[in-house]
Amino acid sequence: MVQDLTDDEVRTLGEDGVVVRDDALALDVLDRIRAAVVALDEADALHPAGIGRDGRLQPRVRSDRITWLEDAGGTDAFVTLFGFFEALRGVLIQGTWQSLPRFSVQLASYRGGGVGYARHIDALPGDPNRRFTAILYLNPGWQPADGGLLRAWTGAGTVELAPVAGRLVLFRSEGVPHQVLPAVAPRYAATAWFRGPEPLPLLPDPQAVRRGLG
Repeated sequence: MVQDLTDDEVRTLGEDGVVVRDDALALDVLDRIRAAVVALDEADALHPAGIGRDGRLQPRVRSDRITWLEDAGGTDAFVTLFGFFEALRGVLIQGTWQSLPRFSVQLASYRGGGVGYARHIDALPGDPNRRFTAILYLNPGWQPADGGLLRAWTGAGTVELAPVAGRLVLFRSEGVPHQVLPAVAPRYAATAWFRGPEPLPLLPDPQAVRRGLG
């Protein structure tokens, strides 16, 4: 069960902060989800992640391997993961009074050896699409020497968060720049982006239509 947002959490999101909840899912559930992601990774079912709207590969900027949940197959573990984020969508709608009709979920693997992801934001300024980012970490037994911290630049300053199993990190997609510091050990996560309504298409200018330009 996903707990409702508290007043403090809503305020934190509104001030471009980061909400952190530990033990978001039971460890046995997390173990099943992690095992399913690891199996995909070991079967080379994850592919190098690109950046930008054209998805170009820049390993020096971003070096994780990913797939989308809808492409990963309907295992029980992934059905549970989808249900968790669906419940979180309802909590966000209730707590923030925003319309969030859909979301997408990305499964990601950093294979270790110092790979990471440079500073970025998850939505372009003014983007009407991605509203909130939610990251669920899948790394039991994480140790400081494993690296892979999430560094985020919030309205209150910089924070660094360990990717420990069961930790849920939530922030506004447009408002919080962040990066993944070099991961020495394998690092797994599931990230959901909660999206606003699609923008309405622009109507043609009647004057332009009459001039044959629309």
